[in-house]
Amino acid sequence: MLAGARLYAIVDTGYLEWDRIPHVTGQLVIGGVDIIQLRAKKLSLAKIAELGKTIRALIPASGPLFVLNDHPQLVREIGADGIHVGQGDLSVAEARAQAGSDVLVGKSTHSLEQAIAAEKEGADYIGVGPIFATPTKPDYVPVGPALIGQVRAAVRVPQFCIGGINEQTLPEVLAAGAHRIVIVSALLQSTDIPAYCQRVCAKLETNPL
Repeated sequence: MLAGARLYAIVDTGYLEWDRIPHVTGQLVIGGVDIIQLRAKKLSLAKIAELGKTIRALIPASGPLFVLNDHPQLVREIGADGIHVGQGDLSVAEARAQAGSDVLVGKSTHSLEQAIAAEKEGADYIGVGPIFATPTKPDYVPVGPALIGQVRAAVRVPQFCIGGINEQTLPEVLAAGAHRIVIVSALLQSTDIPAYCQRVCAKLETNPL
């Protein structure tokens, strides 16, 4: 399922009110995203576990994949398929040890060196970015589209480009060689999430894996 994944969505509690999360999750599933990540930076572990179970119940067993940002110790409890860690978080090995050996582990990278290192660590996939400036991570300096091709040439595991990607910036990202992307705010704030997903997926199909 990961091998064919193209569109990665993040349900970020920084953008969504608690009571909207089930609806938005359902809309992402209808839209055909391949991966849904729960990112809940400011919630307690108990609240993250509760929310994770709610989201898990809304995602069919056939997909999309469900990934938890941080907190690998909760993966078993909520039934997530994977865990995602940042550069300043646990190593891939530590995250997998806590989450379970059969769980996918993704890692954020912000340079060619970090991307190569994450693959050597054993990451199942990597995030590459932020490609453009993004309100989701305002403190991060954009790496620019040129990094996409550099990483693609050096790394074999799936690479998901992230940061400021939306319908307007997608053509530039695709032209730089991207085949898999993460969209956060543009999707979550769309008035028609399924239609937005479907338009993006159609554009992604123009860059075959």
